[in-house]
Amino acid sequence: MAESGVLLVEDDEAIASGLARVLKAQGHRVVRLARGGPALSEVGPDIGLVILDLGLPDVDGIEVCRRLRAAHPDMAILILTARDQESDVVVGLDAGADDYLVKPFRLSELLARVRAHLRRREQAPEREPIRAGDLVVDVAARRAWFRDEELALRPKEFDVLALLASRAGEAVSREELMASVWDINWFGSTKTLDMHVLSLRQKLDADVITTLRGVGYRLETE
Repeated sequence: MAESGVLLVEDDEAIASGLARVLKAQGHRVVRLARGGPALSEVGPDIGLVILDLGLPDVDGIEVCRRLRAAHPDMAILILTARDQESDVVVGLDAGADDYLVKPFRLSELLARVRAHLRRREQAPEREPIRAGDLVVDVAARRAWFRDEELALRPKEFDVLALLASRAGEAVSREELMASVWDINWFGSTKTLDMHVLSLRQKLDADVITTLRGVGYRLETE
């Protein structure tokens, strides 16, 4: 069973107390912090997800995110913030976040994302590495190589790439990517997916992933 502990780093008492109460009602163990500094010491093997505000009173949340990602490469991190510019989203994802949700948010959408991130903590089934052109993806080990060089991928980047590689040469719809990588009942913005694909293109050749307007994406094999 996937670990279900959630570390909530949020200094707004009204938001934090309400979220903690709902998450506990959903069966999750919740650790709540109002400051970013102690976050690293609170992350253990029983924590599957960090929900992180950016406007913290002691350390900027972006720096907290960087520290968490460096110390815990496989930890799921969801940024929850009022910073809503596209540049803010890019900075957050580049700092190591897997997801980015802007306040005010719909509680049902947040809970859907929490379920999806925690579900991804389940052990991947054993299988042979996927080979697609110059790309090799080992799903069981959660490692990927492009032209014999290992890629440094965030957890959700890996999940997107693994799905595209498993369907190499085929069109994969945005809806399928969101449902598989984030949540089966996803109904929010797909900007997070766009940012992850943009990051993947920067780590691969730009033409390895083709955008199919109005449809989704295709991973090319030649």
